[in-house]
Amino acid sequence: MKILIAIFIISAIYTIFENTFMLKVRKIKINKGNVRILHISDLHKRQFGNDNHRLLKVVSAQNPDIIIISGDVITRDITDFNDTEKLFHNLSKIAPVYFGLGNHELDLMPENLSKLKAIAENSGVIILDNKSVFLSIKGINFEITGASLKREVYKKDGCYKNLDVYSLSELQNAVGKPNSDALNLLIAHNPLFADVYNAWGADITFSGHIHGGAVRIPFLNLGLLSPERRFFPRYSKGVYKVGNMLLCVSGGLGKLRLFNPPEIIVYEIS
Repeated sequence: MKILIAIFIISAIYTIFENTFMLKVRKIKINKGNVRILHISDLHKRQFGNDNHRLLKVVSAQNPDIIIISGDVITRDITDFNDTEKLFHNLSKIAPVYFGLGNHELDLMPENLSKLKAIAENSGVIILDNKSVFLSIKGINFEITGASLKREVYKKDGCYKNLDVYSLSELQNAVGKPNSDALNLLIAHNPLFADVYNAWGADITFSGHIHGGAVRIPFLNLGLLSPERRFFPRYSKGVYKVGNMLLCVSGGLGKLRLFNPPEIIVYEIS
């Protein structure tokens, strides 16, 4: 009994520490490149220090060429965007920021979504709401596309049953076809449609949403639960090879978690 109590106390202390103080940087080399893409996801309006100064310090130290946010920087019930505006403004001073919408952004009331987009624009953040941009970095041509999906793939009629799928034709109708003369980067919040992203022609897709499975199973590198209340989601955290595409899934920054520290990811791409 004493051993069980001790294990419970140690676990509780670790959980508090992990969710209060930890911030991990994962660095991944893709073809040993020199273009540094920093990936942020699922902040859910969490603060890492006053005005997110701790998060911003870590981001700045990575010296990224661009910053990609793969959705859910806010929560759906937000009405005060002051902290978001400060974060956008400060991130934009570090590197160009490209933001794809997650399900919490899609769930905003129309007037609040418009407010968020205006704040992003005024702060220098580029929201890719079913849009693409072309850019060249260190001699490499990139096209970055943000696919906003649809609310019914996340939640339908107030529940998580009988969710819609997201098809290749829907993606093509929303964003067009990829640029054959560029490395195509797709921002798509939900990684569970990886086969569609690969069929569309993405070279690298940046996702989040699963929060690493909330709880990571020690030694097995498995996430326990998805936001749709599904156990052991297929793509929870890490880099996956799906056909010709790399699927880069962030474990995110916000929400309660265990054995799954909040993280930002730096990809070095050629």
